[in-house]
Amino acid sequence: MNKLCISVVTFCCSFNAFANIEKITVYGHRTGLIGESISASSGIIGQGEIENRPMLRSTELLELIPGMAVTQHSGSGKANQYFIRGFNLDHGTDFATNIDGMPINMRSHGHGQGYTDLNFIIPETIATVSYQKGSYDVRQGDFSTAGSAYFHLSDNPKHDQLTITVGEDNFYRGVALGSTSIGSGKLVGATEWQVYDGPWQDINEDVNKKNALLRYSRDSEQGNLSITAMAYDNSWNSADQIPQRAIEQGIISELGSLDKTLGGESSRYSLSTNWQGQNLSVSAYLIDYELNLYSNFSYFLNDPINGDQFNQRDNRTISGGTLSYQFTANVGDIPVNHTVGTELRHDNVNKVGLYNTQARKYLSTVRQDSVKETSYTAYWQTQLHLSQQLEATLGVRYDYLDAHVDSDNSLNSGDADDDLLGFKASLTYLFTDNLAGYANWGQSFHSNDARGATIAQDPVTLEATNTVDLLVKSNGAELGLRYFDEQQFNFSAALWWLELDSELLFVGDAGNTEASDASQRYGIELSAYYWLSDTLSLDAEASFTHSRLDISNNNNRIEGAVPVVASAGISWQFAQQWQSSLRLRHIGKRMLSDDGSKRSEPLTVVNGLVSYQQTHWKAELELLNLFDSNDHDIDYYYSSRLAGEPTEGVEDNHFHPIEPRTVRLSMSFLF
Repeated sequence: MNKLCISVVTFCCSFNAFANIEKITVYGHRTGLIGESISASSGIIGQGEIENRPMLRSTELLELIPGMAVTQHSGSGKANQYFIRGFNLDHGTDFATNIDGMPINMRSHGHGQGYTDLNFIIPETIATVSYQKGSYDVRQGDFSTAGSAYFHLSDNPKHDQLTITVGEDNFYRGVALGSTSIGSGKLVGATEWQVYDGPWQDINEDVNKKNALLRYSRDSEQGNLSITAMAYDNSWNSADQIPQRAIEQGIISELGSLDKTLGGESSRYSLSTNWQGQNLSVSAYLIDYELNLYSNFSYFLNDPINGDQFNQRDNRTISGGTLSYQFTANVGDIPVNHTVGTELRHDNVNKVGLYNTQARKYLSTVRQDSVKETSYTAYWQTQLHLSQQLEATLGVRYDYLDAHVDSDNSLNSGDADDDLLGFKASLTYLFTDNLAGYANWGQSFHSNDARGATIAQDPVTLEATNTVDLLVKSNGAELGLRYFDEQQFNFSAALWWLELDSELLFVGDAGNTEASDASQRYGIELSAYYWLSDTLSLDAEASFTHSRLDISNNNNRIEGAVPVVASAGISWQFAQQWQSSLRLRHIGKRMLSDDGSKRSEPLTVVNGLVSYQQTHWKAELELLNLFDSNDHDIDYYYSSRLAGEPTEGVEDNHFHPIEPRTVRLSMSFLF
C-alpha cells in the first residue's frame, strides 16, 4: 500500500465525473495527488498527523500547513497571530477558515477584522484539514487572499476514547470521545475540559476552557446528512507583550507582567447541518458568539492617571448557508465538469464596543455600535479535460456586501455596500504519471470593518476622518511543480506573486481607521516528504517571501511581515508499539518598522513526542520547547509609557516570550 494511504481517516474526493466518488484513506499529511489538485501548494492533513504532532496549544493546528506560522501575544483564550506568504494576518485577516460548512473568521469584530479563534475546536474530532494557499478556486471568498483551510469533522472516529493529560504549571486536560449507531445513522459525542495556570511570575493564567460536540450523520443512496451542535466557553487571565526596557531596568522579568488584571471571557455555540447528494450540496448554520477582552499595550501613554487598559466587547449571531450543484457535460469530445453555487451570510452584531477601563472597572466609552452585515455570493466554475495530460479550470465569482452601522455617535452611523466580480483560472499538465505542472491565477478579496466604511469622526480626537472601502480586491498567481513517488518521495515547489489594492483596515485596539497603501508580495515555497521505510519518515518545508508596500520611498516595508518560515520533522516508529516525533520550527526576523531599521530576532523551537500504544490504551509524553529556548513568540515596535517616563512615551521593542520548556503526560483509554 502507498505509504501515504495507511488507514487513519477517510477522505472523499471526486475525480473527473462527479457521480463517481472515490474513497481515499489519508495518513498524516499529504499534498494533493498528481492531477487531483488545482494548485501545487495545497494538501490534506489527516488525524494521524494531528494526533502525532506535539502542540503547546490546540490552536496551533494551522501550523500543520507548510509556510504557516502561529504565535501568541496574549492569553490562551485569545485568537492566535498568524503569518503566511509575507502577511502578518493579525488574528486572521486574509486567510479564510471554515469548519463543517461554517465560517470561522469574524467580520467587523471587536478586536480585529477577520478574527479567527480556534479554541472551540477539539482536535480529536477532526478527520482532515484541507488547505490551499492562494485563491484559485471560486469557493474561496472573503479573507482568502493568502489562502484558506477547511476543518472536516469526523463521522467515524477510529475508536472511542477517554484521554487525561497532566503537565507542569497545573496543566490538566480531559477529553471524552465516543460514537454509537442510531438506526441507520451514527451519533458522535465529544467533550473537552482544560485548565492551566501558565509559567508567568506575576499572574495565574487560570484558563478554564470547556468544549462539547454532538454530531449525527447518516449515509444513504440519496445522499449524506449531518447535523452538528458545538459549544465552547472559556475564561482566562493574560500575560500580554512587555517592553524590553522594563526587563533591562529590572522592573519585571521576561515572564512578568506590567498590568496584572488583563484577560477575558469568550463563548461560541453553533448548530449546523450539511447534506450532500450525488450532485447537490446544501448547508446551513447558526452561531451565537461573545467576547469580553481586557488589554493594555501602552500602559500610561494616553492616560497618565488611570492607565491605558481598555475593554473590547463583541456579541453577535451569525447565520447563513450554501447551495452548490455539480454536473457534467461534453463540449465535442471534451469532458466538462461544472460547479455552480450560491452563499448567504448574515452577521447581526448586537454590540461591538471599545471602553476605557482600570483593573477591569469601566471608566468611559470610546465607541459602541451595533452592526448588521449581509453578504450574497454566486459563482460558476468549469473544469475542462482537454487531454489525458492537460486540464483547465475557469471560474467567476460575484460578491455583494451590505452593511448598516448604528453608532453611539450619530456621525459614525450609516449604510455602506460594495460588490466585486472576480475571475480565476488554472492549468494542470501531467508530464508523467508522477510529475505535474501548475499555472494558476485568481482574484480574491478581504472585507473591511463596516465601522470603517461609515466613520466620519475619530472617536478619540473628534477630528474628521476618511472612510475605507468595504471590499478590497487582490490579484495573485502561481507556477508550481509537484512530484509524487508513491513509494518514497513527495516534493512540491511553488513560485507565487500577490498584490493587494489596499491594506486599509479598521484598528480594533484604537477604535478608528488607519490607511495603508497597496502592496506586493512574491516568494517561493518548497515542501519535501521522504519515507525511508515503513517506520521512518522525514519532512522539510520552507517559505521565502519578499513583501513591500507599493510606494516610491524607503518606508515601504510591511510591518509584521515574515521573510522566512521553515520547519522540519522526523517520525520514527522504533518498535512495534512505540512512536516518536521530533519537530523543529523556525520563523525568521520579522519586520518591525516600515523603514526596515527594526527587526525582531528569529524564533527557533523544537518539540518532541513519544508514545506507546497497546490495543486498549495509549501513553504519550510531550516535550515542548525541548531545548528551553528563550526566543520571542512575537515582537512589536511602538511607543509606550511606564510610570515616571516622559509624557510622549518611549519607542521600544515589545515582545511576548515563548513559554519555557514544559513536559506533559497523556493517558488514553481506547474502546
